Order: sequence, then C-alpha cells, then structure tokens
Amino acid sequence: MFATLRRLYATLPDAAAAARTASTPRAVRIRRAQQGLDAEPEGSDATPEGLTPTEFARYQRALAKGELLQNDGRNLTEAEWLSKLDARRSRVRGVREVVQDGEKEAEVVGQKIYLPNVIFKMVRNHTPAGQPYNPYEATFRVPQSVTKTDIRSYLLAVYGVQTTYIRTDNYQSPIRKAPARTATTIADRTYKRAVVGLVEPFYYPLAEEDMPKQEREARRKWLEERLLVGKRETDRQLYFLRATRSVNGKGWKWRTGTTASRGNILRLIAERRAEREQAVENVKARIREDRGKAPAEAA
Repeated sequence: MFATLRRLYATLPDAAAAARTASTPRAVRIRRAQQGLDAEPEGSDATPEGLTPTEFARYQRALAKGELLQNDGRNLTEAEWLSKLDARRSRVRGVREVVQDGEKEAEVVGQKIYLPNVIFKMVRNHTPAGQPYNPYEATFRVPQSVTKTDIRSYLLAVYGVQTTYIRTDNYQSPIRKAPARTATTIADRTYKRAVVGLVEPFYYPLAEEDMPKQEREARRKWLEERLLVGKRETDRQLYFLRATRSVNGKGWKWRTGTTASRGNILRLIAERRAEREQAVENVKARIREDRGKAPAEAA
C-alpha cells in the first residue's frame, strides 16, 4: 500500500496532538474533568506512548478481558497495541493488494467517476474570542450523504492531506411555513459540517479585518472586478440616479417643489404666519368698529 495512504497517529507532532486535545467535544472534556483526566491548558492528554484517554480505556478493558494475551504468555504493551490499532485505521476502502511479477502493489477497486457532483466547501474554523486560530484543524461543509470514510479518502486521494480525526454534525434548516401550506425546510440551509484534524498545519488566509490597509483595498478591488462583489449596491445607486432624472433629460430633479428646500420651507412658514396674524388683526378691527357703532345707534 502507498505510504501516503497511512495515517500517522502515534507519530503526531506535539502541536497537532495539543490541537486534537483542544478540539475535543465539550461533553467529553467535562466527563474527563470529572474523572480527573483533564489535560493541561495548551497541552496534550495523550499518554507517553501516544494513547488518548479513550484509547487508553479501550486498552485497559481489552487487558482485563485477556484479549491481549499472546501465544508466548505475555500481553501486548501499549505501544504494540497502538501500532496494531493504527494499522487497522490505515485501511482505505476501495484498495486491495495484488501480486504482480512477485511484487505487491496497491490496486484501486471500483469504477472511476468523472465530473462528480460532491462539493466540499472549506470555511474558517470557529475560534472563540481571545483564543488563537488552530492551524491543525480544518472545517468543511459537505453533503449529508458523505461519510467520514469518504471525507478521509477524498482529502487523501485528491489533495494528499493526512487526517488525524474527523468529527461531523448535521445542521437542520429552520422550518418555513407559508400560508395554507405544510411546514417545509429550506434545502440550501441544511448541511453537514466536518471538522478535520490535520497532521501538517494549514493557515487559512487572513480575514479582511486582519489585513493591512493596502492589502485590504487591493482585495476589495479584486473582488469587485472579478466576482462583482458590491455590484448590487452600485446598481441600486444608479437606479435612484435614473429615478431623479428630469423628464426631458435636462438636469436632475434634486428638488421636487417648493417644500424640498429648507429655505423654501422656512419662507412658506413665515408667509403663512404673517397671513394668519393679518387675518387676526382684521377680525379685531371689525369687532372694535362694530362696538363703536352700537352706542351711536342706541342714542
């Protein structure tokens, strides 16, 4: 079998082993902390032989059952048991060994698929605030029909990426209910997330907010020219500009009447106030005139 088809478990770099420990699910970390098996911060929880707490518990159970007893009367050591476990994990489905001209060679079993419709979308790792980015871990969004074995084989066969662990979880789309219809889900929002441990570190490209000003401007320009990012906002502004164009095509309708300018509004208010005050004065004058006529008529 090809050397690249073997995953390195017991020979992980210290940084990769520490990253594997840090990515352990929260429920598992709580359970191990209750048992007194929690690891030091930024450290690995593996034994000196390379066994994780789960593998060490499996080794202890097998030892108690007598499953590790050999023909010579001795039990397998932790390193020997881990070596056999790694050999079993190293299997890749669809590959078998054949003998040709007295030499063993790996032969791929199955039918080649051209132009497959399986899409692996790589996204940034979830990094809590105040914690460094984990370069020994990669996150993908994959179809729900893809298994962990498929993910491992795909990354290894296509990109030559060796993986240490794969953790998957399914995200269910929110339920959408239209009037007079049954509740349905949104297909494009239902996906499977795969968190993959890496033997070699991979540094995701810097986020836009982490880039220097010059690189950030160059990236935005490239996105606008190549991927048309921001074109919708530009089209929206052009639409409003066309809507403010005058009917005859001469000039722009920036002010649509006397009430579209602050100066005009204040002028109209002053004029109406003056008209109102003049009307009040006219009424008062008529009342005084009527009161003056009343005594003369009575005499």
